Amino acid sequence: MTEEPDRPAPYREPRQARSAATLARVLQAAEDIASSSGLEEMTITGVAAHAGVSVGTIYRRFEDKEQLITALTERMLERREQYMAERLRTAEPSLSGVMDAYAHALLQSFADSNRLFPELLRARGTGSLDRGARTITEIHRLLLETAAPYTDQIRRSQPETALDTAARAILGACFHNSVRPDPVTGEAARRRYADELSDMAIAYLLTPERHRTAHT
Repeated sequence: MTEEPDRPAPYREPRQARSAATLARVLQAAEDIASSSGLEEMTITGVAAHAGVSVGTIYRRFEDKEQLITALTERMLERREQYMAERLRTAEPSLSGVMDAYAHALLQSFADSNRLFPELLRARGTGSLDRGARTITEIHRLLLETAAPYTDQIRRSQPETALDTAARAILGACFHNSVRPDPVTGEAARRRYADELSDMAIAYLLTPERHRTAHT
Protein backbone atom coordinates (compact mmCIF):
# COMPACT_ATOMS: atom_id res chain seq x y z
CA MET A 1 0.00 0.00 0.00
CA THR A 2 1.13 3.57 -0.60
CA GLU A 3 1.96 5.65 2.44
CA GLU A 4 -0.54 8.35 3.27
CA PRO A 5 -0.48 11.31 5.65
CA ASP A 6 -2.34 10.95 8.91
CA ARG A 7 -5.97 11.88 8.63
CA PRO A 8 -8.96 11.70 10.99
CA ALA A 9 -10.67 8.33 11.22
CA PRO A 10 -13.91 8.30 9.22
CA TYR A 11 -15.70 6.72 12.19
CA ARG A 12 -15.06 5.59 15.75
CA GLU A 13 -12.82 2.52 15.55
CA PRO A 14 -13.87 -0.49 17.63
CA ARG A 15 -11.54 -1.56 20.44
CA GLN A 16 -13.03 -4.93 21.29
CA ALA A 17 -13.51 -8.04 19.17
CA ARG A 18 -17.27 -8.00 19.76
CA SER A 19 -17.51 -4.39 18.62
CA ALA A 20 -15.39 -5.16 15.56
CA ALA A 21 -17.70 -8.03 14.63
CA THR A 22 -20.75 -5.77 14.99
CA LEU A 23 -19.11 -3.12 12.82
CA ALA A 24 -18.29 -5.71 10.15
CA ARG A 25 -21.95 -6.83 10.19
CA VAL A 26 -23.16 -3.24 9.83
CA LEU A 27 -20.82 -2.51 6.93
CA GLN A 28 -21.78 -5.74 5.18
CA ALA A 29 -25.45 -4.84 5.58
CA ALA A 30 -24.77 -1.37 4.16
CA GLU A 31 -22.94 -2.92 1.21
CA ASP A 32 -25.74 -5.41 0.56
CA ILE A 33 -28.42 -2.70 0.51
CA ALA A 34 -26.36 -0.19 -1.48
CA SER A 35 -25.36 -2.84 -4.02
CA SER A 36 -28.94 -3.87 -4.67
CA SER A 37 -30.71 -0.53 -4.35
CA GLY A 38 -28.04 2.19 -4.63
CA LEU A 39 -26.56 4.58 -2.11
CA GLU A 40 -29.53 6.95 -2.21
CA GLU A 41 -31.90 4.21 -1.08
CA MET A 42 -29.66 3.07 1.76
CA THR A 43 -30.88 4.33 5.15
CA ILE A 44 -29.58 3.94 8.70
CA THR A 45 -32.86 2.28 9.68
CA GLY A 46 -32.63 -0.19 6.81
CA VAL A 47 -29.00 -1.02 7.56
CA ALA A 48 -29.80 -1.59 11.23
CA ALA A 49 -32.64 -3.96 10.39
CA HIS A 50 -30.53 -5.87 7.87
CA ALA A 51 -27.61 -6.16 10.32
CA GLY A 52 -29.83 -7.15 13.23
CA VAL A 53 -28.74 -4.25 15.44
CA SER A 54 -30.47 -1.20 16.85
CA VAL A 55 -30.38 2.18 15.13
CA GLY A 56 -28.66 3.49 18.24
CA THR A 57 -25.84 0.99 17.78
CA ILE A 58 -25.07 2.50 14.39
CA TYR A 59 -25.29 6.07 15.64
CA ARG A 60 -22.83 5.23 18.43
CA ARG A 61 -20.31 4.47 15.69
CA PHE A 62 -21.32 6.89 12.91
CA GLU A 63 -22.52 10.46 13.13
CA ASP A 64 -24.73 10.18 10.04
CA LYS A 65 -25.29 8.32 6.77
CA GLU A 66 -22.44 10.16 5.04
CA GLN A 67 -19.97 8.90 7.61
CA LEU A 68 -21.30 5.37 7.12
CA ILE A 69 -20.77 5.75 3.37
CA THR A 70 -17.22 6.95 4.03
CA ALA A 71 -16.51 3.82 6.06
CA LEU A 72 -18.13 1.63 3.41
CA THR A 73 -16.02 3.30 0.73
CA GLU A 74 -12.85 2.67 2.70
CA ARG A 75 -13.73 -0.97 3.28
CA MET A 76 -14.62 -1.74 -0.33
CA LEU A 77 -11.69 0.10 -1.88
CA GLU A 78 -9.20 -1.52 0.48
CA ARG A 79 -10.59 -4.91 -0.52
CA ARG A 80 -10.14 -4.04 -4.20
CA GLU A 81 -6.53 -3.05 -3.63
CA GLN A 82 -5.85 -6.30 -1.79
CA TYR A 83 -7.62 -8.34 -4.48
CA MET A 84 -5.63 -6.70 -7.29
CA ALA A 85 -2.37 -7.17 -5.39
CA GLU A 86 -3.05 -10.89 -4.91
CA ARG A 87 -4.07 -11.46 -8.53
CA LEU A 88 -0.97 -9.69 -9.83
CA ARG A 89 1.25 -11.52 -7.34
CA THR A 90 0.08 -14.87 -8.74
CA ALA A 91 0.18 -13.80 -12.41
CA GLU A 92 2.10 -15.88 -14.92
CA PRO A 93 5.67 -14.47 -14.94
CA SER A 94 5.63 -12.79 -18.35
CA LEU A 95 4.42 -9.53 -19.86
CA SER A 96 1.33 -11.18 -21.33
CA GLY A 97 0.67 -13.00 -18.05
CA VAL A 98 0.75 -9.77 -16.07
CA MET A 99 -1.50 -7.93 -18.53
CA ASP A 100 -3.93 -10.88 -18.56
CA ALA A 101 -4.10 -10.89 -14.76
CA TYR A 102 -4.55 -7.12 -14.64
CA ALA A 103 -7.35 -7.02 -17.22
CA HIS A 104 -9.28 -9.96 -15.73
CA ALA A 105 -8.92 -8.83 -12.12
CA LEU A 106 -9.79 -5.22 -12.87
CA LEU A 107 -12.87 -6.10 -14.90
CA GLN A 108 -14.01 -8.44 -12.10
CA SER A 109 -13.46 -5.72 -9.50
CA PHE A 110 -15.73 -3.33 -11.38
CA ALA A 111 -18.31 -6.08 -11.93
CA ASP A 112 -18.45 -6.99 -8.22
CA SER A 113 -21.22 -5.33 -6.23
CA ASN A 114 -22.97 -4.34 -9.44
CA ARG A 115 -23.13 -0.55 -9.68
CA LEU A 116 -21.82 0.18 -6.21
CA PHE A 117 -18.07 0.12 -6.87
CA PRO A 118 -18.17 2.63 -9.74
CA GLU A 119 -20.67 4.73 -7.78
CA LEU A 120 -18.21 4.91 -4.89
CA LEU A 121 -15.37 5.77 -7.27
CA ARG A 122 -17.43 8.55 -8.83
CA ALA A 123 -17.80 9.57 -5.21
CA ARG A 124 -19.80 11.92 -3.05
CA GLY A 125 -17.69 14.95 -2.19
CA THR A 126 -13.99 15.68 -2.24
CA GLY A 127 -13.03 13.19 0.48
CA SER A 128 -14.57 10.22 -1.27
CA LEU A 129 -13.18 11.36 -4.60
CA ASP A 130 -9.68 11.52 -3.11
CA ARG A 131 -10.07 8.02 -1.65
CA GLY A 132 -11.20 6.61 -4.98
CA ALA A 133 -8.28 8.33 -6.71
CA ARG A 134 -5.86 6.75 -4.23
CA THR A 135 -7.20 3.31 -5.07
CA ILE A 136 -6.85 3.93 -8.80
CA THR A 137 -3.29 5.18 -8.21
CA GLU A 138 -2.45 2.13 -6.09
CA ILE A 139 -3.85 -0.33 -8.63
CA HIS A 140 -1.90 1.43 -11.37
CA ARG A 141 1.28 1.29 -9.28
CA LEU A 142 0.82 -2.44 -8.64
CA LEU A 143 0.56 -3.12 -12.37
CA LEU A 144 3.68 -1.08 -13.22
CA GLU A 145 5.63 -2.74 -10.41
CA THR A 146 4.59 -6.27 -11.40
CA ALA A 147 5.32 -5.69 -15.09
CA ALA A 148 8.66 -3.95 -14.52
CA PRO A 149 10.79 -7.15 -14.91
CA TYR A 150 9.35 -7.66 -18.40
CA THR A 151 9.71 -4.18 -19.89
CA ASP A 152 12.59 -5.45 -22.06
CA GLN A 153 9.91 -7.28 -24.08
CA ILE A 154 8.17 -4.00 -24.97
CA ARG A 155 9.06 -2.77 -28.45
CA ARG A 156 7.93 0.82 -28.10
CA SER A 157 10.69 3.44 -27.95
CA GLN A 158 9.70 4.38 -24.39
CA PRO A 159 8.69 1.10 -22.68
CA GLU A 160 7.68 2.58 -19.32
CA THR A 161 5.51 5.22 -20.94
CA ALA A 162 3.92 2.61 -23.22
CA LEU A 163 3.15 0.37 -20.25
CA ASP A 164 1.58 3.31 -18.45
CA THR A 165 -0.59 4.02 -21.51
CA ALA A 166 -1.70 0.38 -21.81
CA ALA A 167 -2.60 0.23 -18.11
CA ARG A 168 -4.65 3.42 -18.35
CA ALA A 169 -6.47 2.14 -21.44
CA ILE A 170 -7.53 -1.07 -19.68
CA LEU A 171 -8.61 0.85 -16.57
CA GLY A 172 -10.67 3.24 -18.68
CA ALA A 173 -12.33 0.39 -20.59
CA CYS A 174 -13.25 -1.42 -17.36
CA PHE A 175 -14.68 1.73 -15.79
CA HIS A 176 -16.61 2.57 -18.95
CA ASN A 177 -18.10 -0.93 -19.03
CA SER A 178 -19.32 -0.52 -15.45
CA VAL A 179 -21.26 2.68 -16.16
CA ARG A 180 -22.63 2.05 -19.66
CA PRO A 181 -26.31 1.05 -19.96
CA ASP A 182 -25.45 -2.27 -21.63
CA PRO A 183 -22.37 -3.58 -19.78
CA VAL A 184 -20.72 -6.90 -20.55
CA THR A 185 -22.30 -9.31 -18.08
CA GLY A 186 -21.93 -12.98 -17.28
CA GLU A 187 -18.72 -14.80 -16.45
CA ALA A 188 -18.03 -16.09 -19.98
CA ALA A 189 -18.67 -12.71 -21.63
CA ARG A 190 -16.50 -10.88 -19.08
CA ARG A 191 -13.72 -13.40 -19.61
CA ARG A 192 -13.82 -12.82 -23.37
CA TYR A 193 -13.85 -9.06 -22.92
CA ALA A 194 -10.89 -9.16 -20.51
CA ASP A 195 -9.01 -11.37 -23.00
CA GLU A 196 -9.67 -8.80 -25.73
CA LEU A 197 -8.45 -5.94 -23.55
CA SER A 198 -5.29 -7.85 -22.69
CA ASP A 199 -4.70 -8.81 -26.34
CA MET A 200 -5.13 -5.18 -27.37
CA ALA A 201 -2.60 -4.04 -24.77
CA ILE A 202 -0.06 -6.72 -25.70
CA ALA A 203 -0.43 -5.99 -29.42
CA TYR A 204 0.28 -2.32 -28.73
CA LEU A 205 3.25 -3.03 -26.44
CA LEU A 206 4.87 -5.44 -28.91
CA THR A 207 4.42 -3.18 -31.96
CA PRO A 208 7.07 -0.52 -32.71
CA GLU A 209 5.87 3.00 -33.40
CA ARG A 210 4.84 3.82 -36.95
CA HIS A 211 6.99 6.29 -38.81
CA ARG A 212 5.01 9.54 -38.96
CA THR A 213 5.67 12.46 -41.25
CA ALA A 214 5.90 15.69 -39.31
CA HIS A 215 3.01 18.06 -39.97
CA THR A 216 3.86 21.61 -40.84
